[in-house]
Amino acid sequence: MKGSLVFRFLHAADLHLDSPLKGLEQYEGAPVDEIREASRRALTNLVELAIDRQVDFVLLAGDLYDSDWKDYNTGLFFVSQMACLRAADIPVIAISGNHDAANKMTKSLRLPDNVELLSHNRPKTATAQKLRELGVAVHGRSFAKPAEFDNLVLDYPEKRSGMFNIGLLHTSLTGVEGHEPYAPCSVDDLRGKGYDYWALGHVHQQQIVCREPYVVFPGNTQGRHIREAGPKGCYLINVDDRGSVEVEFQATDVFRWERCDVSADGATRGEDVLELFSEALAQLVRKHAGVPLAVRVEVVGACRAHEQLVAEPITWINQFRAMALDIGGGNAWVEKVKFRTVPDRVLDATALADGPLGELIQCLHELRTDEQQLAALAAELEELKKKLPDDVLRGQDGLLLNDPEWLREVLGSVEPLLIGRLREETLP
Repeated sequence: MKGSLVFRFLHAADLHLDSPLKGLEQYEGAPVDEIREASRRALTNLVELAIDRQVDFVLLAGDLYDSDWKDYNTGLFFVSQMACLRAADIPVIAISGNHDAANKMTKSLRLPDNVELLSHNRPKTATAQKLRELGVAVHGRSFAKPAEFDNLVLDYPEKRSGMFNIGLLHTSLTGVEGHEPYAPCSVDDLRGKGYDYWALGHVHQQQIVCREPYVVFPGNTQGRHIREAGPKGCYLINVDDRGSVEVEFQATDVFRWERCDVSADGATRGEDVLELFSEALAQLVRKHAGVPLAVRVEVVGACRAHEQLVAEPITWINQFRAMALDIGGGNAWVEKVKFRTVPDRVLDATALADGPLGELIQCLHELRTDEQQLAALAAELEELKKKLPDDVLRGQDGLLLNDPEWLREVLGSVEPLLIGRLREETLP
């Protein structure tokens, strides 16, 4: 039996206001205005959600901004949204993270008095009167500098007896893949504080790390590129008179990234592959219920259609784009198409197992799946990396050209082309 609700709050992080979305803006017909305004509209959705659900307070766990502002408009927009929360008598407790650390922001604006940005000098407990009335203690600390490698949790205040204690922290924990290891700490470090809830930021994928107590990453409020796929938003937290915690994810994003995997095994013509794509995309469009989608398509499998696809890739990519606009009703766009098909005869295990092509397939597979070999290959490209300008050094997804993940993608793209051509040359 549930207890009676005592208070409710929103936990969000990584707003990255005015951070650009990457991957679509160069395409004719792409929703440029939606791309440009997405992070702001996501914040507006967050504020409206807080007001509609009558939350008692809002927690923002770092990276409110993407970096120092180009002008004051970014800060002015944030102030305007916080003022909306003030009008609804909703206090906001925030910390800065690696992207908006104290020494990175050269501009500043006075925030509404309902917003308390916790100090970067030392951990602090929020002072908002409404929190004290609710019996809530929020402890946290902002980043003083972008590269914060100390375990900040060790200095967090002791829990306050008789209160619901919340830790507000921007952290990678002990190394989350794809994120810089900032403010590293373990779940045991967090548990050791005896708090009732840990409101984390920095990791852009929503996840509940632990439930006793709750240790939560809400993810970012708006995905910015294909590596931030799926729904993005915040967590709505209910706490009852027994101290029980109930968490509920709430989407705030206005533009969503997704992957569309198409298995082309056995497809005879390029048109067959298009039909398979249309079915897969229709499912995605229904799943996301009208939210605009940017889709990365990956076509895999052994098929006769392979020759058509690789002979005229630009033609087929534009066919995919046109079909996406049709199926999505102008609400779905193709970010990129990757053809990883092979001729249907190439994967004949009997023919290849003992031959040189079989050895090549096995070698490429081992290289893609072995982290040590990928790291060694990346190290060999270090000298080349030093000679390249940043715009060349980074791919469209922002991955460094000697990043193991980028190398894995390249190897996956090269394999079917290489094997297909070699196989064709060896056929009688």
